[in-house]
Amino acid sequence: MISTTSLARPHLRFALGAATAGAFDTGLPVLGGLAADALFPAARPAGRAGALTLFATEGWLLGAATVPVEGELAAVTRQLYADLLKATHGRHLARIWNFVPAINEEAAGGLEHYREFCQGRSLAFEERYGRAFTMLVPAASAVGCGAAALTVAFVACDARPRHIENPLQVPAYLYPPEYGPRAPSFARATVVAQGGAATVFISGTAAIRGHVTVAPEGIAGQLACTLENLRELSRACGLGPDLGRGGRAERHFKVYVRRAADQPMIAAALDEGLLRAGDHVSYLLADICRRPLLVEIEATLFGATVTAGQGKLRAES
Repeated sequence: MISTTSLARPHLRFALGAATAGAFDTGLPVLGGLAADALFPAARPAGRAGALTLFATEGWLLGAATVPVEGELAAVTRQLYADLLKATHGRHLARIWNFVPAINEEAAGGLEHYREFCQGRSLAFEERYGRAFTMLVPAASAVGCGAAALTVAFVACDARPRHIENPLQVPAYLYPPEYGPRAPSFARATVVAQGGAATVFISGTAAIRGHVTVAPEGIAGQLACTLENLRELSRACGLGPDLGRGGRAERHFKVYVRRAADQPMIAAALDEGLLRAGDHVSYLLADICRRPLLVEIEATLFGATVTAGQGKLRAES
């Protein structure tokens, strides 16, 4: 669980669309970097769909909702995702963020909250799209928050995206049953090409090789594995090995850190090998989907130059 000593820290304010109307509190204390992040600032309010508040800009539909968890998390997740999938009908999902209460704690029935969340999410996708829904799942992340509510935010697009897997990892939706009754439903990355540039969404990436956690409880080994996964995924997306570090793309990073004491070392390593001046970066105190995992990194790039890439692609039909 996130320590109570973090309560004095500001929480990240994350905005989809107009910064004032579209911002929500993630519930994640900021350890360093920016305390606010805004994506798609040109988007404007576009009504509601179920629990979701919607925003739209040319070619994009965005939305977010925070709902209290009363009863089973799986049921709450299933209903919220049903709203989300109904709202995005006729468009393509490109990115989803999930902030899950007490993600590593067990529910009354003995199932970990993250596994309950995965169950509800998977069932909602299957109900909407049938058993072949894995071809449609986009980039995503799911981290733990201290609130007693589930927050979900999404980005959908008119253009047909490419969903991309990391050759070094088993696709999450193919994880074996040891990870829960329903496998996680997301792609490792999603690329949306528009004209001569692309928007690239890199999922929360951690020290997992195949489907196994690397260097349990060892931050140095986990960070090295995470950065190697990011390099491989960057190549698969067509960005080269460093997430377009030498290009002109606008880059946003969220770095989720389980132990606050690890943040200075992580920041120093990323400043040396991944980040550049002008990047939007937030270091956040968060529980991660597996108890042994200590760090997770995600990225969003706007105006990126991509080649065809080298990884496994899933173009939506």
